[in-house]
Amino acid sequence: MALSANDAFAAGGRGRRRRGGRTRRGALSEINVTPLVDVMLVLLIVFMISAPLLTAGVPVELPKTEAGSLQDQTEPLTVTIRADGQIFVKEDEVPFGVLAPRLHELAGPNTGAKPIYVRADGKAPYAIVAQVMASLSTSGFTSINLITDTGGPSSGATPPAAARPAESDIQ
Repeated sequence: MALSANDAFAAGGRGRRRRGGRTRRGALSEINVTPLVDVMLVLLIVFMISAPLLTAGVPVELPKTEAGSLQDQTEPLTVTIRADGQIFVKEDEVPFGVLAPRLHELAGPNTGAKPIYVRADGKAPYAIVAQVMASLSTSGFTSINLITDTGGPSSGATPPAAARPAESDIQ
């Protein structure tokens, strides 16, 4: 790379001299990306903090399975069962005896076509989950879905060697 004697960025400040001993520099044609990176990092942090707060609903710990997520465009009705057995329709707590009439109110005339998603905490009593699903089924709802988290073991897959019990552990 050759440097000109009049190069504004040449080492040693050689170039045309002005009064006061300052060198004349040409226009800086590079973009300073530091402020852009700063703004992007701040926005990233803001979105990382605010994203978990946008999830609406009752907090439950869903069991994990290998099943994929559903691609549904209609707004489903959500029934949530917490670990202590409390039942919620959308975000409102509902006693078990009022569950079916409340869902019929929300579903309107198309009870059979409206999907219902049951979100049950993994530690919720099985009896309550079974009673809720039986109540929904006998009330005329035909599209009842259990919501789980992805990434857990499948019913047909064999666990990895580290997770399998040793032969001496089986009695």
